[in-house]
Amino acid sequence: MATKNPSFNIILGSSSKARKQILAEMGYEFTIMTADIDEKSIRREKPEDLVVTLAEAKADAIVQRLLTDGPLKADASTTLLITADTVVVYRGTIREKPTSEKEAREFVKGYSGSHAAVVGSVVVTNLVTGKRYGGWESAEVYFLEIPDEVIDNLEILVKPNTI
Repeated sequence: MATKNPSFNIILGSSSKARKQILAEMGYEFTIMTADIDEKSIRREKPEDLVVTLAEAKADAIVQRLLTDGPLKADASTTLLITADTVVVYRGTIREKPTSEKEAREFVKGYSGSHAAVVGSVVVTNLVTGKRYGGWESAEVYFLEIPDEVIDNLEILVKPNTI
């Protein structure tokens, strides 16, 4: 069980509601910093390579900002930076965050009665030692038919860039 005041600080390098919720439910307090990178400029053929490379690029951008701006808290012996990325692979094509409501609707409609793979990565960087560890995981997701009224009510169609 996590403690409210561990001997280390955590920076979550993400604005993802799901990632925030996971850490919060585990009982951790953390600071949020987002990386200002152009994810579309980073390309890899394999989804596993892409998600790890993107998580590492996010970590690099945040580390660079911390070096420029200075540390967040000087009272902790260690600060861990957690960055991540996720893509969907549908019919052999890597799909990242939808860029519009229309694209999000098309994605979800396409999954109806079908399946896709979700490939995600997590990279943890110790900001004191500079050591970094990470990896990826994949899961196959099968969908029943998704009714149009369910698609119409999905939050991702309202805010596609907050997934």
